[in-house]
Amino acid sequence: MEKLAALFKKYQDIIIYLIFGVLTTVINLVVYSVGIYFGMNVQIATILAWIVAVIFAYLTNRKWVFHSTAHTPKEIGKEATSFTLSRLSTLLVDMAIIWFGVQLLGQNPFIWKIIDNVVVVILNYVLSKVMVFKDHD
Repeated sequence: MEKLAALFKKYQDIIIYLIFGVLTTVINLVVYSVGIYFGMNVQIATILAWIVAVIFAYLTNRKWVFHSTAHTPKEIGKEATSFTLSRLSTLLVDMAIIWFGVQLLGQNPFIWKIIDNVVVVILNYVLSKVMVFKDHD
């Protein structure tokens, strides 16, 4: 049991990130699915899902994953801007994967959305750790 506790402590930020990453992915998939259900274009549904998921991800990453120490409006603004810019870069990856799988290959949009989310969650963790919350470890 001690070894398990030691492993959890060592990888705590990754484990908590993955938990919130799964929740963020679920939110992303639900919003995307609702958009598709109501006849939205896959790119529009992807953008809408992204906006909702990014808001949730910033709030949870800030508080529970990376334990942000930014408290002043200026610090929070800088952090939120950095977070949003990093997520915009992965949105481009997100949209490229969906375009490739759904529009170019003509494959199932939900299968490609799951593949897409795995790639994006990994990229988002790395960018958050290295760029956004780097001063808050």
